[in-house]
Amino acid sequence: MAEARLYHGQCHCGAVRYTAHTDLEGLMDCNCSRCKRLGWILKSVPAAEFILLGGADSLVEYRFNTDKIEHLFCGVCGIESFARGKDRQGNDLVMLNVNCLDDAPAIDRNSITHWDGANA
Repeated sequence: MAEARLYHGQCHCGAVRYTAHTDLEGLMDCNCSRCKRLGWILKSVPAAEFILLGGADSLVEYRFNTDKIEHLFCGVCGIESFARGKDRQGNDLVMLNVNCLDDAPAIDRNSITHWDGANA
């Protein structure tokens, strides 16, 4: 099992910056209409393990389908580096776009779980 550590992430232009304390176990991708277009690799993190360092004023919200997920993208460069929502128990969480972590190792896409968001 991978050890949890502090990762740094950002949007493309750097206006939105954050840290997240997590391991990179249990990575997922999703085939919903949005995620498949974006090519996300997803990692769920408890909200308490996520700190937005800068760029709150640059974030633009987008909701679709059930309106439960707060998709947040940079209003400057358009990159969605994370989203906010709740897990099945109602706990606040942040869904990281692992592709936006500055210091993440290379990810073998064959090792991630595939979520059928198109039919969920």
